[in-house]
Amino acid sequence: MTILSNLHLKSVEELAPLIESKQLSPVELTKEILEYAKKTQQTLNAYIDFYEEEALKAAKKAETEILYGHYRGMYHGIPMALKDNLYMKNKVTTMASKIHKDFKPDADATVVEKLREAGVVFTGKLSMHEYAWGITNNNPHYGPVRNPWDITKIPGGSSGGSGAAVAAGSSVASLGTDTAGSIRIPSSACGIVGLKPTHGRVSKFGCFPLAWSLDHIGPMTKTVKDAAGLLEIIAGFDHRDPTSANVPVEDYLSYLNGDVRDLVIGINEDYFFNQVDNDVENAVRRAIDLLVSKGAKVEVVDIPSLQYAEWAELITSLSEASTIHHSNLQTRPDDYGDDIRLLFELGELPSAVDYLQAQQVRRQLKTEFTNIFKTVDVLIAPTLPIVPNDIGDPYADLNGEKVDLINHIIRFTGPGNLTGLPALSVPCGFKGNLPIGLQIIGPAFQEGKVLNVGYAVEQLNLMENRKPNILIANQ
Repeated sequence: MTILSNLHLKSVEELAPLIESKQLSPVELTKEILEYAKKTQQTLNAYIDFYEEEALKAAKKAETEILYGHYRGMYHGIPMALKDNLYMKNKVTTMASKIHKDFKPDADATVVEKLREAGVVFTGKLSMHEYAWGITNNNPHYGPVRNPWDITKIPGGSSGGSGAAVAAGSSVASLGTDTAGSIRIPSSACGIVGLKPTHGRVSKFGCFPLAWSLDHIGPMTKTVKDAAGLLEIIAGFDHRDPTSANVPVEDYLSYLNGDVRDLVIGINEDYFFNQVDNDVENAVRRAIDLLVSKGAKVEVVDIPSLQYAEWAELITSLSEASTIHHSNLQTRPDDYGDDIRLLFELGELPSAVDYLQAQQVRRQLKTEFTNIFKTVDVLIAPTLPIVPNDIGDPYADLNGEKVDLINHIIRFTGPGNLTGLPALSVPCGFKGNLPIGLQIIGPAFQEGKVLNVGYAVEQLNLMENRKPNILIANQ
């Protein structure tokens, strides 16, 4: 087998053919990824734990299987680290918390089982905002994760470790969880691809919950093809998850032709283009214009209930999260970080009436989105209205105005969780050296359509093949 250089820069779609053709050994790939991950750990702080010995053993097993003609598919022999709220049997799974710092699950999460079957090599666990309840990944127990494009900036959260690791190359791909945007926020902030599938498409069994009716698990990858291939592995019905949907899994890779002729793009001006950084808005609109030049059409749509979306997201997430943590909040309040303890305490305040009214808003939102998808194929919007701010700063810059970071950063991602619709973030440009994400929302269980639009955006090469500064510094 051939030893290649700078393997951490490559995507799964680049590495898989080399592994399948036996030009690249999974062992050599795993060694390089682990070496690079450790070299950048002090700077990025993306990992919580490394599984070096087990990873090399699994890589050797994959190598032997492939040498004897038993290639399992695109992710066979690919090294990946996972967010530390996904259970691995008998491995400490911390949720990046003090309370669960020694917790060892007695079974794998369903997605972990599926990845093992696909031949994935697990290199470790990645940091996250404590209990997935935040968007900065500034963790009081494990320290902040830093953005590889600018290490003074947040990577986004709660899947900040996954975002930073994939962008930097210390994990070839990863999974995130998303309750109000926690896949898409760090994907946008770190300049990678992040997919929140339809609610019920991917089993949540073995994932520590934040808010059970809003939680999703999905791919975080370097490219859209990587995301499509990963979704094929982790999707599917699971009787152990009561929210799992018994809907056939499709060949998502087969959708990726980049053809947008006659695609009808929905644009909602009142909500998704309201209070947006000028550079972010310009980048997203430029991408839409380029899609139009390739045959797409644009239609302005009205979604009146979006004006209540932030309130409904807040009431639902606060109430459900506080219910999950109620016991520990009573007995161990000081073991939570200050930021999330406050949120759990606030979650005790909404009434049953508040919660049920929030669910009514969700139902109305779902109806309105269903109606617009009768006339448009997808909705396109910025993923975030702002770019990442400084670590530790509760405020963000919005066209020269200081605004509350948390309130603004989830504005455009939360509706996807309330409706459960598939939503994809793809990079579409820069503000200075910080990446900008474009969000594509589609009809339920039509991930293939959403991924293809993302693939079409990707083919525009709006990122101009730029890499994070940390990669340039460490080549």
